[in-house]
Amino acid sequence: MPRCVRGFTLIELILVIVITAALAVFALPKVVDTTLWRLRSFGDDLQARHQGMLRLALQQRRPIVATITGTGVSWAYGSGAAIDALACPATLSPCIAEGGSRTVTFNSGNSGTTATSTGAALTVTVASGSYSQAYRIEADTGLIYPTP
Repeated sequence: MPRCVRGFTLIELILVIVITAALAVFALPKVVDTTLWRLRSFGDDLQARHQGMLRLALQQRRPIVATITGTGVSWAYGSGAAIDALACPATLSPCIAEGGSRTVTFNSGNSGTTATSTGAALTVTVASGSYSQAYRIEADTGLIYPTP
């Protein structure tokens, strides 16, 4: 009469340990690494605040200037009075790939249009390490949207 064996064999247990170790080495750092999440959050916040400043400039009928640098974005009235600032995440500065300082003026000349310092659509790339997401700011309308 055959005997009924219960439990796992040594080979099965070793295989489970090897698979678990491989997951811990390769998958866990991706899950625990918050760099991607911080940069995505920064990009989403940039988009939201940009659209808010565009609406504010039109509602108040006065120009608002956004200054974009490698370490973040700041918004101020045309007179120079600061409104708001969005700095790159502390451990990821600089997080905007394009160098130098560039500006976007909402409600330029109280005409309702937007003017960029380049005179054309402006690209803002949020990037660090392997993550990169570009946003395009249209020159005439001031609308911002992520590019594929």
